[in-house]
Amino acid sequence: MNTANIVILESSKEFLEELKDYFDGKEQFNVCAVTGSGTKGIEYINHYKPNIVILNLVLSGCDGVSVLDHIKNNCPDCKAIVVSNFSDESVINSAIEHGAKYYFVKPVEPHSVADRISDILNDHAVEYRVSDVERTRRRAASLDEKISKIFISIGIPPHIKGYAYLREGVKMTVENNSVINEVTKELYPSIGKKFNTTASKVERAIRHAIEVAWNRGRIEAINSIFGARVYIGSERPTNSEFIALVADKLILEELL
Repeated sequence: MNTANIVILESSKEFLEELKDYFDGKEQFNVCAVTGSGTKGIEYINHYKPNIVILNLVLSGCDGVSVLDHIKNNCPDCKAIVVSNFSDESVINSAIEHGAKYYFVKPVEPHSVADRISDILNDHAVEYRVSDVERTRRRAASLDEKISKIFISIGIPPHIKGYAYLREGVKMTVENNSVINEVTKELYPSIGKKFNTTASKVERAIRHAIEVAWNRGRIEAINSIFGARVYIGSERPTNSEFIALVADKLILEELL
């Protein structure tokens, strides 16, 4: 393989430096330019005509999708690899449709990106695929996002302890629905172990988080999330009822 000319577009300064330092230490790679700006990135791509562009979807100026479109329409010999925090299938599919040759979900090691570049430039057949480890990580990240959206919509603030405990409880229930029948003996102790606290403190924090949502009076938002008039007025679910309700919604979405 000849030396690969690379332009790196990354909004995280820390990860940008990590990538640059790695590739600068390899003879087969030449980093032409780095930036966190999509607008400046397009200028670099036009000037250096790199073999590979490594980019995040979140950039200042124009975003990563706009950069992908520019590469696709103007630089047919340039291959784009996306490295992003977004794990949602629709985002990933959109990036591939806009011309990304491969999509990594952070966190990712620079050597994994380098391996993929070598495959691409050596004309190995590289189709978009996700390893079992990456698929599991991506699914977990996507589940976190979905749970967080539900909590924020119904008024559970992320800064209280019960928010994190509730999210963990929902995730555990999604993975193993029977755990909801052993809330006191299994669910609370498991959450407590993960967060280095007691089961009783987990129970109280979760109850408080649910009370906060109900005290904010977002009953219509709550019923809207679950697609029915689940609760009316001041009626409030128990911890296990609420966890089961959210978990069931997520499981159903996964099946549809």
